[in-house]
Amino acid sequence: MSSVKIECIANEGSRIGESPVWDEKESALLFVDITGRKVCRWSSVTKQVQAISVDAPVSSVALRKSGDYVITLGTRFAALKWKEKLVTTIAHVDKDKPNNRFNDGKVDPAGRYFAGNRRSIYRLEKEESIPDGMCIDTEGKLWVACYDGGRVIRLDPETGKRLQTVKLPVDKTTSCCFGGKDYSEMYVTSARDGMDKEWLSRQPQAGGVFKITGLGVKGVPPYPFAG
Repeated sequence: MSSVKIECIANEGSRIGESPVWDEKESALLFVDITGRKVCRWSSVTKQVQAISVDAPVSSVALRKSGDYVITLGTRFAALKWKEKLVTTIAHVDKDKPNNRFNDGKVDPAGRYFAGNRRSIYRLEKEESIPDGMCIDTEGKLWVACYDGGRVIRLDPETGKRLQTVKLPVDKTTSCCFGGKDYSEMYVTSARDGMDKEWLSRQPQAGGVFKITGLGVKGVPPYPFAG
């Protein structure tokens, strides 16, 4: 069995890092900092992070079939042209609710971009952690990042049985995705909001992005938005 290795690839100090998505064409990992109002892209070639600032909390990013990306920005779906750093609104919902915002979003196999507003969340297990972002592998098993749990876990969605646990060096793990040339690498985002100086001194990589290798499984490539 492969030995699991964890590496911090981007110590960005994101306030709330979320929505990791692998861009195969660019050999890069996309992710957002929700409250930091940034869309980021880490290149596996240069090992550098580029960031584009936006004008509202940005909760998710997705690939677009026609090129570039789509983001959920406040209560808007918007197109993002990376080279031009241009954001254009596609649709605006809940205009009468200025304090609302999208909480997360993902594209389904049919190319439709689904996003939900802020909502109640429930604990997945008895420990003091909250299930957050997730992805699936080619065996149909579910990987879940546990917020305030400092880990990602692999579950059998049919039985609910936990199959594997991978501990990370930060508590606020937020989401995960598979990427790399053959989708055998896992990328995990994290947050630092709500951590005091003492907590941050113990976890200086909080808000960073981590790469996990040696899991022995591969993931499913992300679906692009068809519009």
